[in-house]
Parts: sequence; C-alpha cells; structure tokens
Amino acid sequence: MKAGIVFTGTGPILILTSYDSFEDPKFIEKVSAKGIKKFIARELPLEKVKEKYGHQFSVVLGDLHQTDDLRVLDYNGHNVFYNFSFKEMGDPIYYEP
Repeated sequence: MKAGIVFTGTGPILILTSYDSFEDPKFIEKVSAKGIKKFIARELPLEKVKEKYGHQFSVVLGDLHQTDDLRVLDYNGHNVFYNFSFKEMGDPIYYEP
C-alpha cells in the first residue's frame, strides 16, 4: 500500500494505491483512464496520512482492493498541499507520455 500526492494540471490530489510504484505501467494506465495524462507524484508516509485523515482514511482504505487499484483520498488541492511538508514527501516521480 502506498500513499502519495499526485500533482496534475488541475492541482494536487491525495491517493492511496495498491500498486508497488507510481511508475508501474498499470498505475499509469489507471490514472490515464481518469484523464491524468501527465503528473508529478511524491510518496508520503502511510502512517502520516492515516494520522491526518483518520476515519476518512479508514473508509477509503476499506474500499481499496488488494491489487491493481487506487482511490482518491482527498481531491481538495489546497487541503492536500498544505497538509504535508515537503520534508515528508518522497523524491518526485515525473511522468509524461
């Protein structure tokens, strides 16, 4: 399980995913199907996300399948961006077709 901020053309979103990497071709296929063709992803510590989102995290996680899945935990870009410091974020992953 991974959590991360995905910076898109419309702003950042916070996602939970069962993919091993934000570079996994199947992950890229999934986000592309949702209209995200180009992005920057930064992984977040799962425990930090759980701590900040509490019940909402549990509800979304409960809806996440074991494999090949992703869920948007927060699509309020302002909230997502200001909930986490840059120090908490992993190295950026850039994707552009």
